[in-house]
Amino acid sequence: MSKLEDIVSLCKRRGFIFPGSDVYGGMAGTWDFGPLGVMLRRNIMNAWWQFWVDSRDDMYGVDAAIIMNPKTWEASGHVATFADPLVECKECHGRFRADKLVDGATESITDAEFLKVNPKCPTCGKQNWSEIRKFNMMFQTHVGPVTDDSSIAYLRPETAQGIFTNYKNVVDTIYPNIPFGLAQQGKAFRNEISPRDFILRDRECSQMEIEYFVRPDDWEPQFEKMLEEQHYFLEQVIGLPAEMVHDLEVPAEDRAHYSKRTIDMMFDYPNGEEELMGLAYRTDFDLTNIQHASGKSMEYRDKVTGESFVPHVIEPSIGVERLFLAVLTAAYKEEDDRTVLKLPENLAPYKFCVSPLLKNKPELVAKAKEVYQMLKDKYTFVTWDDSGNIGKRYKKQDEIGTPKCVVIDFDSLEDDTVTVRDRDTTEQVRMKVGEL
Repeated sequence: MSKLEDIVSLCKRRGFIFPGSDVYGGMAGTWDFGPLGVMLRRNIMNAWWQFWVDSRDDMYGVDAAIIMNPKTWEASGHVATFADPLVECKECHGRFRADKLVDGATESITDAEFLKVNPKCPTCGKQNWSEIRKFNMMFQTHVGPVTDDSSIAYLRPETAQGIFTNYKNVVDTIYPNIPFGLAQQGKAFRNEISPRDFILRDRECSQMEIEYFVRPDDWEPQFEKMLEEQHYFLEQVIGLPAEMVHDLEVPAEDRAHYSKRTIDMMFDYPNGEEELMGLAYRTDFDLTNIQHASGKSMEYRDKVTGESFVPHVIEPSIGVERLFLAVLTAAYKEEDDRTVLKLPENLAPYKFCVSPLLKNKPELVAKAKEVYQMLKDKYTFVTWDDSGNIGKRYKKQDEIGTPKCVVIDFDSLEDDTVTVRDRDTTEQVRMKVGEL
């Protein structure tokens, strides 16, 4: 198993991810994606959208505002329940999530359960704790020129509510046949008490969520079907090893307030098993609450039967950063004298790297530029490298996950052939330029 610190080091060294506001000393729980990180992240998000939306006839996209009417979060229950258990060390005044200090604890941990273990403070090592209190994780802001209670708003803690608030708009405009889903990708913000584990738990993240609207009596088969599709997406489209993905049936006491059934798909990250993707049966909780809060009907009228009902909802959701880290974890390998990211070709930032054997030979450079442009026109994601010797170039491309390196040498000028080196096997073959 790869170590998290090795992945973090590679990400900064090769331009995948940098600490947020790094030039000013950073800011806890925030991360900036560099050039290669942006490319890998975009490939992951595009693969998700292609699989769940573009390739289907029952999915539609929406893109809701980040700042929403605060009634949204009252109706959804976030104002009252979106909270983590917070404890404070009375010695150093460090604040931590109580459930993360006790092995096997859940978010509903009590003072008695916490004090029975009485863990040491991660900062000072003392064991003098405050009582557990609930800490709401929503970022509060103000809208407009006046800062008072009437101007309070929140940065959205999830993308789901933007889907629910647009449900009626979509039904009234395109009137889709049920079952159907609405999908959204976008930023979400959570004021984590103690962000940790690199991009696994941070304060600003991107989510990819679907709310799939079904008949109330049809939720169980649709739930099972969605679970199978999630496994297919993670293992076949994204390329995660099946043995690293595990289903966890979440018990009632640990489920979100809106959920009647939840399965968390767990992944073997470097620091242990953590949630990667969730599947929740939200019943009609959200639409019914919106109906009560807004006074507007959320019923769906079947075009065939004329029956009217409030749909129930199945929600597959995943964090982009969690999937990003899972992809890196599965791909990161240390072999002999090299570090290599064995990324699936559909996700790799670059598909090819083109190099002239020697950069001080104009004829080689010209031929290499010709090959580079040909591949660039066809595959778009192609990079150029003429720095250092070929061995160093290979090692660099291995570290960033480039599947194929194409080298132009003096024989290329005579017979129009090139050397193609495979990232995973390191084998080299000779082929005609036209065969690339």
